[in-house]
Amino acid sequence: MRTLFLGDIVGKPGRKAVMENISCLRRDLGLDLILANAENASGGLGLIPKNARELHQAGIDILTSGNHIWKHREIYNFLDETGWLLRPANYPPDAPGRGYSLFAVNRLRVGVVNLLGRVFMSPVDCPFRTAESILKELKQEADIVLVDFHAEATSEKKALGYYLGGRVSALLGTHTHVQTSDAQILSGGTGYITDLGMCGPCHSVLGMDPETVQRGFVQGLPQRFVLAGGECRLQGVLLDIDAESGRTNSLQAWEMPG
Repeated sequence: MRTLFLGDIVGKPGRKAVMENISCLRRDLGLDLILANAENASGGLGLIPKNARELHQAGIDILTSGNHIWKHREIYNFLDETGWLLRPANYPPDAPGRGYSLFAVNRLRVGVVNLLGRVFMSPVDCPFRTAESILKELKQEADIVLVDFHAEATSEKKALGYYLGGRVSALLGTHTHVQTSDAQILSGGTGYITDLGMCGPCHSVLGMDPETVQRGFVQGLPQRFVLAGGECRLQGVLLDIDAESGRTNSLQAWEMPG
C-alpha cells in the first residue's frame, strides 16, 4: 500500500498548496492513501468544518489533528459526525469525536490512531497506555496500523516509536512543523520519523510571519501571529507498506514546492 502522510497544514497558504497538488500527487506517485494533519489549517490555528470538507473533497482521505483542534467550537459537532477526521485518542472519552478508526483502502483494513504527547503539552491521558488499549482492539481487525503522534518532545516520540515497534506499521510525528532527518524503519518493520514537517509558507517561523514572531521574543509580550505569505512547500513521508505483513518496506522523507 503506497501512502503519503503530509505534515501540519498551516492556514490558507497551506490549504491552497495542498488542494492544488493533491490529485496530481495521487496519480503521479501511485498513491492508495493520503493523510494529513490539519489542526492548524484554519487561520494557522485550529480547524473549521468548511476547511476540513474542502481538504477531504480535494483528495485527502483522512485528517488527523492535535491540541489545537478545539480552537473553534463549530468543529465539536463536526468531529462527532465525521468518520474521516480524528482528534487525539488520549483526551477524556466524553470529548467530541474519535481518536482512532478503521478505514477500507482497496481490500485492506487500515487502522489510523491519533495520539497527543504529554511533555511540554496540556495534561492528557498517557499516550503509551492509550495506544496499548487501542491496539488490543485493532489487532483483531486491522491489516495495517498508522499512528500520528502529535507531540513536542523528540524523546517522547522516539520512546513511543520503540514501544510500538513491530506492533504498528508506522509511527509518524507531527506538531513541530520542522521536518526531521531521521526517517527510518525500526525493528519489526515499523516506519518512523520524529516530525513530518509542514505544508505552508517556506519563509516563515512555523508558518507565521517572522517579524511578528521576532517581536514576541524581543519584547517578551504576547503577539497576534500573522500567517506568512510567499512560496509554499509541502512536506511529509512516502511509505510503501506490505499488505500481507503490515510492515513498512520503505519510508522516505518527502517534500515538494507548493
